[in-house]
Amino acid sequence: MFFALTRDQQEFGTAVRDYLAERFDLAAVRTVVENPSDDGNPASLWRAAGEQGWTAVTVDEDHDGLGLGLVEAQVIARALGAGVAPGPWRGTVLAADAIRLAGSDEQKAAWLPKLAAGEAVGAFTTRGSAATGLQVVEYGAVADVVVAPAEDGLPGLALVTGATASPVGSYDGTTRLASLGGGTVEALPGTTVELQKQLTDRATVLVAADLVGIAREALTRTVAYDRERTQFGVPVGSFQALKHALADLHVGVTMAEHAALHAAHAVDAGLDGAELAVAVAKAKSSDVALQATAAMIQFHGGIGYTWEHEAHFFYKRAKRLAGQYGDVAVSRERVASLTIGA
Repeated sequence: MFFALTRDQQEFGTAVRDYLAERFDLAAVRTVVENPSDDGNPASLWRAAGEQGWTAVTVDEDHDGLGLGLVEAQVIARALGAGVAPGPWRGTVLAADAIRLAGSDEQKAAWLPKLAAGEAVGAFTTRGSAATGLQVVEYGAVADVVVAPAEDGLPGLALVTGATASPVGSYDGTTRLASLGGGTVEALPGTTVELQKQLTDRATVLVAADLVGIAREALTRTVAYDRERTQFGVPVGSFQALKHALADLHVGVTMAEHAALHAAHAVDAGLDGAELAVAVAKAKSSDVALQATAAMIQFHGGIGYTWEHEAHFFYKRAKRLAGQYGDVAVSRERVASLTIGA
């Protein structure tokens, strides 16, 4: 069976990449990275996310969304990863998913249209609890609503609003982290254990898609540079050792791209193997993103190690996301458990 993105889905991703290339390139990313005291959510980029439907992707049409699926959402995530773009897009989409799937009619009416339009910022976390405090929430300081576990270790999700935020440092300057305490806590009444697992799987797929976007862009930039860089009068990309290494990376990135796409489809379609597909996608994407960004630094020679070059944007983002929702080892253990048992 042949499985690939439709033309509309491909064009959605192209539109995001084109916007970033034209209006929020790596020079703009550097401004965010080099100003860690700001909120890390550039107004122009966030406005585009709302106007172009990036934040509305999985919200149903009854609440002013596009009514699309995780496949389309991972297309956006991949493009944002390739651009190492900052901002609370993923947290907003996941918060909307949680409210859409587990919220009351009143909660849906209050939050979904705002989240879809980018008029409200969302955040999503599985760490800590709404009752005792939340640790390391991405863009928690700018979030209007946070979806979090209601209590430590117990089933249930809650909406947190009006919490007090304390910044948490990160080596990845393309994000902003905060710990949260206090605020108003409101239960999501439709939460079940199975739904929490599904939301975690959705979050994992979006992180995997970001990672494969990082990996593909890191590899593309490295190949382009090594075609131009010369030693002994010839491009270094013509050296057999580099060609083999880059070819192996291309294969790895391509496999990870397909794994992330299949995982998104499996979750959308409710396939029996969805949990396994998600674990495979996270293992492959984490592994190859770390390899590709490390190779980007090495194969750019001396300049790749400098602050002035953008290679560290890609490497640090990959390093941070590779550990989210299970690093390579944890994801492989999950694959083993689901296939050959404990």
